Amino acid sequence: MRLIPDALKALSRSRLAEGDPLPPEDRVVTGSVLTLEDLYHTEAPRLHRFFARRADCQDANDLVQESFARLAGADAAPGRSIEQPEAYLSRTAANLLRNRAKSALQRSLARQVPVEETSLAGPDMIAMLEARDLLNRIQNALMRLSPKTRDIFLAHRVDGLSYNDIAKRTGLSLKGVEWHMTKAIAHLDRVLRSR
Repeated sequence: MRLIPDALKALSRSRLAEGDPLPPEDRVVTGSVLTLEDLYHTEAPRLHRFFARRADCQDANDLVQESFARLAGADAAPGRSIEQPEAYLSRTAANLLRNRAKSALQRSLARQVPVEETSLAGPDMIAMLEARDLLNRIQNALMRLSPKTRDIFLAHRVDGLSYNDIAKRTGLSLKGVEWHMTKAIAHLDRVLRSR
């Protein structure tokens, strides 16, 4: 049985006589379109709840539409009729969810990398050696500065004192503190560039 209401079935069984008038073409509605629309209004809320419980709520409308599209495609196939469209929709909905789960599993497996092919993250020994070498070079460069210049540089860069605070502590002018800082920075820059 196709998706045609009982009243339309009875009408289709009665033959039209040769002289019987026909309704205008814009008023002729095929039974399967009406039935599919009626079926949509009755079954779409149930399918929406089914999908909303088992999938993302955002995808529920798309899945309902896909279910009805498959029903319409199967019903339109020549020589096929769907006797229980509600059951067909339920089976289609379950199959859609199963197919989505299979696709998600395949995507997950495609992104998986075997443990033998991954390198375990650990301390980078080369980076550690380079950092230790850099610290040694900076320390040696600082030791070659005069004690006053070194103290001013460390007070500003390590202790975070301002030039004014350093000037008050050391009894130098602000320009004198700036001169010592410029001297220390230029010396460290030369040492670090000569690598």
